[in-house]
Amino acid sequence: MKRSRLPLIITVLVLVFLHAPLLVLVANSFNASRFGGEWEGFTFKWYEKLRDADEVWESMLVTLKIATSATLGSMILGTLAALALHRCRSWLQSVHHTLITLPLALPDILMGMSLLAMFVALGVETGMLTLWIAHTTFCLSYVTMVVLARLQDFDFTLLDAARDLGATRWQAARRVLLPLLLPGILAGGLLAFTLSIDDYVITFFVSGPGTTTLPLRVASMMKTSRSLPMINALSTLMIASTFVLAAVSFRLQRRNRTA
Repeated sequence: MKRSRLPLIITVLVLVFLHAPLLVLVANSFNASRFGGEWEGFTFKWYEKLRDADEVWESMLVTLKIATSATLGSMILGTLAALALHRCRSWLQSVHHTLITLPLALPDILMGMSLLAMFVALGVETGMLTLWIAHTTFCLSYVTMVVLARLQDFDFTLLDAARDLGATRWQAARRVLLPLLLPGILAGGLLAFTLSIDDYVITFFVSGPGTTTLPLRVASMMKTSRSLPMINALSTLMIASTFVLAAVSFRLQRRNRTA
């Protein structure tokens, strides 16, 4: 019986639908046209303008600082929260679980407004500190959920075996628990890093002078910049970086499987 080609056709159409906007964006980054409505010739001038756009790179640096620090903070706090939720059963942990999952359900605009109201009430000036607190707050929930899922299949008798062999609690946690949880922690950290870099709404409320992140800068350029295609050039570089990192990750995973 002849196999149907319908699943293949549908898969190709879905992939085209998902990636066509990216291809258009990449093409327009080399388009001499200022508005990208029609092709006016191949050029690198938008990349040259991007190279000299110091404010864009400053925003990129702020974004990477916040994303990196928020990711590290959420990985540590999220792992500890997941361990507490998994190991302890009490009404206090039920409240804890509600507080952890609440940022996942709250709309970003509501969370941004509530965080800003808290900072104003406490007299904290908006800036890098408030950005870090806000990003760590919502990233923490995602890391906790990922690590908690990893803990569902964890065999805690391994820790008991390590203790029976003479290991202290700290040694058992460092040499047994942490290595086995590391894939989940790193997966949660990668998710947190991506969400932090991409966040606009919450950042809009809690950022201050000199802490303009890349999403805020891009939104501002969309409204006021005369060199709008610079955004296409910047996006193309970020897409290329993402593909390179994905290729390296795939290569390392493949090497580990064959090792």
